Amino acid sequence: MTFDLAWPAGLPIGDEWTQTADTTDVTFPYDGSVVAAAPLGTAEHARRALEAALDVAPAMAALPSHARRAALTHAHDALAERRAEFERLLVLETGKPLVDCRVEVARTLVTLATAAEEVARLHGETVPLDLLPAGEGLIGFWTRRPIGVVVGITGYNYPLLLAAHKIAPSVAAGCPVIVKPAPATPLATLWLVHLLRESGALPPAGVQLVTGDVEVGRTLVEDRRIGAVSFTGSAAAGHAIARNAAPTKVLLELGSNAALVVAADADLEAAADAVVRGGYYASGQACISVQRVLVEDPVRERFLSLLSERVKDVSVGDPRLPDTRVAPLIDDKATERVLEWVAASGAEVLAGGHRDGRAIAPTVLDGVPDGAAAWDEEIFGPVVCVRSVPDLDAAFTAVNRSRYGLHAAVFTRSLATAFAAIERIEAGGVVVNDVPGFRADNMPYGGVKDSGAGREGPRFAIEELTVTRMAIIRP
Repeated sequence: MTFDLAWPAGLPIGDEWTQTADTTDVTFPYDGSVVAAAPLGTAEHARRALEAALDVAPAMAALPSHARRAALTHAHDALAERRAEFERLLVLETGKPLVDCRVEVARTLVTLATAAEEVARLHGETVPLDLLPAGEGLIGFWTRRPIGVVVGITGYNYPLLLAAHKIAPSVAAGCPVIVKPAPATPLATLWLVHLLRESGALPPAGVQLVTGDVEVGRTLVEDRRIGAVSFTGSAAAGHAIARNAAPTKVLLELGSNAALVVAADADLEAAADAVVRGGYYASGQACISVQRVLVEDPVRERFLSLLSERVKDVSVGDPRLPDTRVAPLIDDKATERVLEWVAASGAEVLAGGHRDGRAIAPTVLDGVPDGAAAWDEEIFGPVVCVRSVPDLDAAFTAVNRSRYGLHAAVFTRSLATAFAAIERIEAGGVVVNDVPGFRADNMPYGGVKDSGAGREGPRFAIEELTVTRMAIIRP
């Protein structure tokens, strides 16, 4: 299985596409077939990209608003025109079901369009300086200026969307950006970078991409001349990047083990539907997929019955088929790790817990204890853990015992419970009567504790990637 590449060969470094001595095969997780040979970058490529980004930074900062907006609009329109090809490519390189890849492309389009709109809102304010007598007669105002070169490092699960959340705000803010995609999934991101560079509205070196290993990433993030690092990935990798990049600003979107609380007064059928919808999309390879479900004791048996009925209907198989909801994970190593965590959980397996071809059957575990990796850590697979609790106070306490805090959800008919959850749950987002995985790409998105720092969403990312510059004038 091959894909005819729709962009130049090599890596987009500086003003040209640079040929690499080595390539690496991108494979289709469903059957292991080769999709394409991707260019493999080195630390030297990273250094060249850094120099080019630093050289072009003044020109990027000086770009008029209409040019930045035009580049983003061009990329949006070009992607929309070929969205079916992007969807197919994402299925092949990620192995995600087609339904999830269609959502990824749709969300990428929203991200590009929203970033283009935010260009017009990038402005400052006047400041009254005469609150003290010494300020009488002074004129004060502040503007927002680009933070400098941005290094964006993305994960394999949503490669196109995650790259768009690094690249689009950087362009909107007037920052050169170098993106490093996950080694397994560079192709859709290469194509997106090509669309931006071919717009003609930006200096080509304003948007670059370098593939490669850990040494490539280290070369990029440890250069003290850059303005910011924006990373999406595991907590362990994010913590290492934050340490190595200091004192450079670091924005981290890290892992989670998203919780969903089912109150005794909840619509149980809606809650069960949400667990299935939110627990198994993208084959569970999403940082805010449902992993932990805490159910009040009085409705436990009824909820488990409803959930078990629905899990039977989750289609497992070829991700190219529109009805497939769970497909093989990114590689065999990931699959083995998930199955090991399930086996070591000490829980009752209500569904799944085994291979279904190359995939993992949709799994439900009941009674997973604290201390088990399947409960404490981010499982990143099609596994949902259920635990009963005596009351909502115990549920919120259990949610907050986690070292993570990205998104959580609560199902209830009570406004009092809804607002108590919003107030008490320690997370970047609390969703009432829907999946914790709900995300609109124009909203502020990010976590607390080990789930990260900073916020994505074009408006909020642009604020992170700009700095205020105060102007004080005595006429």
